[in-house]
Parts: sequence; structure tokens; C-alpha cells
Amino acid sequence: MIQRLNLISAIDIGSTKVVAVAGRKHPDGQVEILGIEKVGCTGVKRGVVLNIEETVKAIQQAVAALEDRLGIKLSEVFAGVSGQHIRTMGNRCYRFIKAGNEINTFDLEQLLQDSYRIALEPDEKILHVVPQDYIIDHESGIKEPVGFSGQRIEGNYHVVIGRNTTIKNIEKCIEKAGLRLNGLMLSSLASSGAVLSEEEKEAGVVMVDIGGGTTDLALFHDGVLRHTAVIPFGGNVITGDIKEGCAVLQKQAEALKTRFGSALGTLAREDAVVTIPGIPGWEPKEISFRSLACIIQARMEEIIELIIHHVERSGFYEKLGAGIVLTGGGANLHHLAELTKLKTGLDVRIGATSRAFSSEEKKSLEDPSLVTAIGLLVSAGQYPGSKMITREQVLFDDIEPEETSGKKKKSSGGKSKKSRKVKKTEFTGDLFEKLQRNFASIFDERDTEM
Repeated sequence: MIQRLNLISAIDIGSTKVVAVAGRKHPDGQVEILGIEKVGCTGVKRGVVLNIEETVKAIQQAVAALEDRLGIKLSEVFAGVSGQHIRTMGNRCYRFIKAGNEINTFDLEQLLQDSYRIALEPDEKILHVVPQDYIIDHESGIKEPVGFSGQRIEGNYHVVIGRNTTIKNIEKCIEKAGLRLNGLMLSSLASSGAVLSEEEKEAGVVMVDIGGGTTDLALFHDGVLRHTAVIPFGGNVITGDIKEGCAVLQKQAEALKTRFGSALGTLAREDAVVTIPGIPGWEPKEISFRSLACIIQARMEEIIELIIHHVERSGFYEKLGAGIVLTGGGANLHHLAELTKLKTGLDVRIGATSRAFSSEEKKSLEDPSLVTAIGLLVSAGQYPGSKMITREQVLFDDIEPEETSGKKKKSSGGKSKKSRKVKKTEFTGDLFEKLQRNFASIFDERDTEM
């Protein structure tokens, strides 16, 4: 039985598969991956749950396989959210500082609280509000304003908004699978946490996660999140193009893409062919490597053009010193990095997990298709709004809820000779109420195969 000290777990619900991962955080902040399991899933399309029962079944199978393998019982998980229902916007808030006072964390809390007061469309919900930088008396670009003197402070924020019904369907799937949802995080932020270094974020980088149903973007510059976007195309669209262009079955198209596909037609052998067994009663079909690559390249160029469009909209195209990091299942496509560099003029690398370690799952850390699931552990609770429980909730086996007599007991956080029993507490209601009741805790601390 694995010791469950600081055990954390996550579920990545993708358009082609569900991934369950368990790990633990060490005192130095490093995340160790204990185990990871994946199961195929057809209940999700482009990040949106369309079949709850099918999705619940896949979650249960992945979790059961992970529990049997590690000898543990999962009860609480983090989960990712993506899809074309996600939209983002910038927001700026300000407040005045009393004469003679220094800016403190309370001022930042109030600014962040104000940033949630924006007009939303019906059935929308704020997922994250990420601080970018601050302006003090017209002096811009300040990252850490605490301790500064000034009369007026402004904060720039990146707001991530999603459709409430879509988010609730993800929550429903987690609950129906017998689990409790600890928090939701935008998938691109999770992936970024697993593959990007602090140096890349400082220099300027765009992380592109090519999943089965969507392509997620997260752009960083000067160490700050500047832009996020979701493109409603991914590896499944390429598979569909191959199916139509080569007149083969869906599973044959997927096999052609993953085994013989290339993103650059000029690099594919013109004299090489692969023979596909025909439907009973039909002759086998020969498919040229060059023709296959040209089909893939045409669709990939369309996706890359959309990536360029979003990066240009962000205003940081010329400031990406670290270029583009490709990850997700789509990053396994041969010669994709070369095509992306050719079309964008930026440096490109394929990104696998670099912000976690494991003695048992070394191959999983090298698989770009698993970075979102691992990133959910690495980035758990880091982004405002992503964590649904208070920090008083602990994850130790030897600590259980205490029956109190109506009085709340504070945890000392230090060592005790006896096992302390801590009352678990949970926020209910909307995110704004949660922030009002425990706002200070915020500052204390895909997707899929092709």
C-alpha cells in the first residue's frame, strides 16, 4: 500500500481518451508521478461532454486501473477544462491608497476581487482571473507592488470564462464516477505548468497543445501569462481528412496518420506505399506516403495559420524569444516542428513533461499526449479560481474529520506528538462568494493522443 502523504490526483477528460494520474508533492515543491493510466473515450467532442454515461464509464475504468496498480483509493481529483466555449478577456481595476500608506496584500486582494465584477453572458462562469502586472501612479510593468508607496494602484488581469452548463457536465461526470472534484483548471495552463521552464516564460513563449478535438494555446512573456485561446481543430480533423481523401475506415485512417504520416509532403518518399486491407469482397488499397503527407500538411497548415492569427492578436508575435513549444498527442506527428518553423519563422521544439519526476513512469513523462494530466498535478491550486477547497483540508491518511461542538479549531501547521484531527471545510455557492470568504488563501500559495 503506497503511503498517501500529500497524495494528489487528477483526471484529464479529452476528446479521445481519459487519463487518470496520481502523484505527491514533496516539501521542496517537486511533484513525483506515482502512476498514470489512460482509457479510450468517445463521449467528448472538442472538449465538450456529449455522452455523460460513456464519459463516466471511461473515468471509472481509468481510475480503477490506477487504484489497482498503486494499491490506493482515490476520492478527490483535479480536472481540466477546454473547448471552444472558453473565451478570455483583459480587465483592469484600480483603487486609491491612503496618503502615507504602503501597498499591502489586502489592496491586491481587493483589486482581484473587483476584477470578478464584470458583465457575463447568460450561462457563463469565470474560471480564472490571473494577475499580469500593476501600475502605480502611472508607473507600469510592476510585478510585485507590495511595499511600494503611491496614491493609486491599477491591476491588469487575464480573465478566463467558460460556459456554466459545460463546466457542470464535467463536474457531473466526476461525481457520477464516485469522485469529488477538488478544482477545475484551464487545460492550456495545466499543460504549460508541465512543459515550460521559467526561462522560456521570461523570454516569451507560446505553448501549443494539439489534442484530439482542440488545439490549446497559452502565451507567456516576461514571466506572465499574456494570452490564451482554444482552436476547435485537432488530431481528429486530420484523421477525418485522411479517411475521406484515401477512402478508408476511421481506424485505418488513424493508423495511417500515427504510423506513416508526415506534416511535410516534400519529405515523404514518393516511391513508398502502404497497403490497406480492403473491406471483405474488395481489393486491398495502396496509399502513397507522399499523398498521405500532403493531406496531413494541408490541414496542419490551416491549424498553424490559426495559431499565427491568435499570436498576432495578442501583440506579442515579435517578442517570442523562446518561440513555440508543441505538445499534446498531435506533437508526435513526424516533421511537425519543421513545418511549424517554416510557416511561423519562430524557433520550435517538441515539449514533454519537464516539471515533474518519476521512477516508475519515465516513459509517460516523455509522452507529449500526457502533459495535460501531469500538469494538473504540477499546477494544482496555483491559479485563482482553480481550487474548490480551503487550505484547511488535508490529504493525510491518519487525519480524519473531527466532531466539533460548534467551535472551529485552528490548525497550527506545526508538528504534534499526537495525530491531530482537522475539520474539513468546503466552499459552496459561486466563485465570488468563495473569494469573499477566504480570499487571502489565494496569495499564500490535452490533451489527447492523435
